[in-house]
Amino acid sequence: MASSARDIASRIVSASPEELDALLERYRDDPRKQVAHALERACKTRESLRAEKQRVARLYDFQREVGGEGLVLGVDEVGRGAVAGPLTVCAVALPPEPQILGINDSKQLMPRRREKIAACIEDHALALGICHIPPETIDELGMAGALRRAMAAAIDQAGVDPDRVLIDGNPVHVHPREKCIVKGDAKVAAIAAASITAKVTRDALMDELDALYPGYCFATSKGYASREHIDAIKRFGLTPVHRATFCGNFIESPRLF
Repeated sequence: MASSARDIASRIVSASPEELDALLERYRDDPRKQVAHALERACKTRESLRAEKQRVARLYDFQREVGGEGLVLGVDEVGRGAVAGPLTVCAVALPPEPQILGINDSKQLMPRRREKIAACIEDHALALGICHIPPETIDELGMAGALRRAMAAAIDQAGVDPDRVLIDGNPVHVHPREKCIVKGDAKVAAIAAASITAKVTRDALMDELDALYPGYCFATSKGYASREHIDAIKRFGLTPVHRATFCGNFIESPRLF
């Protein structure tokens, strides 16, 4: 009994890359529109996957170029420009295989995609360290001092002796084997992984703070100075999780909590 167009289309859509080649050859000249549409979709998906593999391979290749063949820690931060919540830094070492598809500058990824990739990073990472610097320490040290402390702590918590530490941005002087890469979160595999892990971890903390301090829009603003967040500061005052030294333009009164 001949297979229906619907059954064939379902097989094509769910086929692995290895199976797809045989299905393309078998049904290339099938006149049914449903089959032709499924083949077209599958070909586009395969080309997208191939392009993604090539993009990610370039991140790993560049990491080897600038970091060498030894153990490389990638380091990135999130929350530097926020007015509430912690500064979060992550340090990650990745194995050469498997290459993790989807890794990129965290700002280029939608939240659900980031969370899935972060879980994959955690599963495969050779080492991973995270440090959160609370608002009161940021107020005390200033951002430059807080950033150095956070990066040093994240590197230490990774628990390895890296051959090279690749950091996103400008020189920080926190490790003797440090090398800084401007826009490294879009160029280096381990830095991209650190960017994603730091973002997902900090976002989860901001969601928790949203429940503790309702009305400040922490779940949506993530502590950055959105219009709704600024309006809440002006209306309710500062909380213990606000960086007072960052909020002078919004309010002059003391903390209300």
